Amino acid sequence: MSPRDTGRARYYDAERLVFRLFDTASSSRTVQLAGTELTLPAEARFASIDAVRDYVGRVLELPSVRSRFPRAAEPVSVRERRGQSSAHYARSTTISGDKLLSAEIAIPSSAEGRWALRELVVLHELAHHLDDSKGPGHGRGFVLTFIELVGLVLGPEAAFVFRVVLADSGIG
Repeated sequence: MSPRDTGRARYYDAERLVFRLFDTASSSRTVQLAGTELTLPAEARFASIDAVRDYVGRVLELPSVRSRFPRAAEPVSVRERRGQSSAHYARSTTISGDKLLSAEIAIPSSAEGRWALRELVVLHELAHHLDDSKGPGHGRGFVLTFIELVGLVLGPEAAFVFRVVLADSGIG
């Protein structure tokens, strides 16, 4: 049984702040954060679950991701999730709990769920796969994994944004 995820709501509130920052960045992609002017990377938006599936496979194949996260060698399936309110990651294990059988990311793609067809949401779900801390779902281990993954994939500016916003929100 995993530890209770008591910081989940606070984490999601902070993450929504980062999403808004990415969504409202000027056309030059520059923002001021914590007294620092930086240029945010462009965030990918996906047109379909197939595009998300392809992206997840490409991220897991990145040499920097493979060398940092042992679980990158374990495949993740991607499927459409019914409903619109959340994306989801699930890991299934054997009865003994020491060998991964399957891992799955479910992303809503209905008209109302298209908010989830964005790179930061997919990286969030992928960070659940890569996090081997055995802590709460949105605890310190996940947060560190997610920030590092964002840095490896989107660059240090995006990782900096998450570090600052999460720290200011009392997370991490």
